[in-house]
Amino acid sequence: MSILIKNIKELIQVEENPRLKISGKEMANLNTLKDAWLLISGGRIIDFGPSDTIPTPEHYELKIKNYEKINNPLVRLSACPPEIIDATDRLVFPSFCDSHTHLVYAGSREIEYADKIRGLSYEEIAKRGGGILNTAKGLHEASEEELVGQALVRLNEIVMFGTGAVEIKSGYGLSVEDELKMLRVIRRLKELSPLAIVATFLGAHAVPAAYKGRQEEFVDMVINEMIPQVAAEGLADYIDAFCDRGFFTPEETDRILLAGMKYGLRAKIHANELDYSGGIQVGVKYNALSVDHLEYTGDAEIKCLLGSETMPTVLPGAAFFLGLTHAPVRKMIDAGLPVAMASDFNPGSSPSGNMQFILSLACINYHMLPEEAIHAVTINSAYAMGLSDELGSIARGKKANLFITKPIPGYEFMPYAYGSNKVETVILNGEVVRIS
Repeated sequence: MSILIKNIKELIQVEENPRLKISGKEMANLNTLKDAWLLISGGRIIDFGPSDTIPTPEHYELKIKNYEKINNPLVRLSACPPEIIDATDRLVFPSFCDSHTHLVYAGSREIEYADKIRGLSYEEIAKRGGGILNTAKGLHEASEEELVGQALVRLNEIVMFGTGAVEIKSGYGLSVEDELKMLRVIRRLKELSPLAIVATFLGAHAVPAAYKGRQEEFVDMVINEMIPQVAAEGLADYIDAFCDRGFFTPEETDRILLAGMKYGLRAKIHANELDYSGGIQVGVKYNALSVDHLEYTGDAEIKCLLGSETMPTVLPGAAFFLGLTHAPVRKMIDAGLPVAMASDFNPGSSPSGNMQFILSLACINYHMLPEEAIHAVTINSAYAMGLSDELGSIARGKKANLFITKPIPGYEFMPYAYGSNKVETVILNGEVVRIS
């Protein structure tokens, strides 16, 4: 299938020479092209340019042949006339990339929401058997079919808000059997959904009630039983651990990440949400793809991250929902770091996968410029999933995951109008997505 989008008011996040991530002061610079066209074929972005260079049918065929010759002579793209989409008064964005979610779960936790309003902290709710342990109970009781069905509803919802790639973690199993069940559900979602999905094994999300007072034994089970079986079935792309006060120590996290590395699982870890936990330093030690949350990030943590290949990833939805302190994003960017933003979609601390809202929170609560925030939810969050060579920007040869807005004044309107869905048309893998 081929698509030609014409009369684009502004094409956002355009790259002639694609980058894997955007750091520091460069995050304030956003490349766009006004009054543009975009050509898609075979699921890829073939070409784009100003409207006065829009290809004729003859030039369209030539562009296809040139692309085939340069990129893959063995692939033959469609030579049929493309579907024409008129984007007058509309902007075209690369799809959002949500690099941190827990969206496979059973049921919801609105009762705990009321407890939060009454003043109970996240840690207090967890100690009472709520939080992660509550969701683990629901997941244990649900079948794989039920979990797939519930997750597909959530995936369809985030697609229509503009997300084109999502990371999904396990972590609500807390036993060998249920962690494997959760990861098999994620594998099934990869088959059923048009989204680009990566799976992360998070066996060390919390300590089960049965292991209270025996945390070291649970860590041993994660290392000696869970990781080998996850790797044997090829169920995960990455490994994670919740390195924070009241959860897993830096020493325990170190052991878990080392074991994962031996099985070819690169780290993506929870760190410094509740305190200066040492999680950032452990993540950098193991060349983690990302360290996520980061509410407690000081000079030592920033120094550690500088020069590393680890993406600092902030989760504004969780901080907003739980009333947490805000990660020092401005200080991080000013120091020269890249920053990614993700939803943390989960039933307990961030029950929303709306990346448009995350884009707004980036500007409102973290004082990011719209340009910086757009980088944070596209190219940098794609990097935090290991996908920025394929997604996160408008570049020739990249996968055609993008969305067309409703008529809006400019890209600044995206974070500004936080209460409405600005997405009109979604294109994933080069095809228009239609979800009833």
